[in-house]
Formats: sequence, C-alpha cells, structure tokens
Amino acid sequence: MALNVHLVVKKGSLFIKLVGEMDQHTTENFKLRLIELMDKYSIKNLIFNMKDLSFIDSSGIGLLIGRYNQVKTKDGEIVICELNNNVERVVMLSGLYKICVIKDTERDAKWYLGVA
Repeated sequence: MALNVHLVVKKGSLFIKLVGEMDQHTTENFKLRLIELMDKYSIKNLIFNMKDLSFIDSSGIGLLIGRYNQVKTKDGEIVICELNNNVERVVMLSGLYKICVIKDTERDAKWYLGVA
C-alpha cells in the first residue's frame, strides 16, 4: 500500500496528515520531502496526524526520530495526534512517546503549540 501525505504550513509548524502505510518503501521519498520543506519554510515544529495511518515499521520510527533531532536544533517539538490503536502500540513500544508530545486531537496539538 502507498503512503499519502497531506501537508500544511502554519506559523512555523508543518502539519502532516498520514494516510496508508509508513514502511521502508514509502519513507525515503517522504523523508526527503520533509527535509526540503523544513528548510524552505524554517519549520520549527512538526505535527503528525496518524488517524488514517494503518501501519508503521522501524523505518517510519527512524524517520520520526531523525526529524526529532532536526527540530530539537531549533528548540522545536514533534507532536503526534489522533493515534489509532495499531499505531499507538508501536509508538509506545518504540519509546517515541518519551521524545514526542502525544495529543488526542489535532485541535489539541494546535493549541499546545499555539497555532490554533
């Protein structure tokens, strides 16, 4: 399955809605696009809406950790919101919850970052 990505830039934050599967076949192009946009728009924070993400593997986790390291250089944060049960389990087992902020809704994520 493919990964469809919907991107919106607002107030130094990049909102990313993921639909499909984030695996070794889909992460490389996505990673390159994220890096390009983060540089172009001086992105400080990333908000990942994972409501419609059906699968994530270690390459997807690696992508998130890499972007965490990138936003930390700008005193930014990664916020993950609307986790479904399958993806939430992987996020918890991987320890991502220790370095990323987890919010129930995208609205909560926007309020947290002050971009509502």
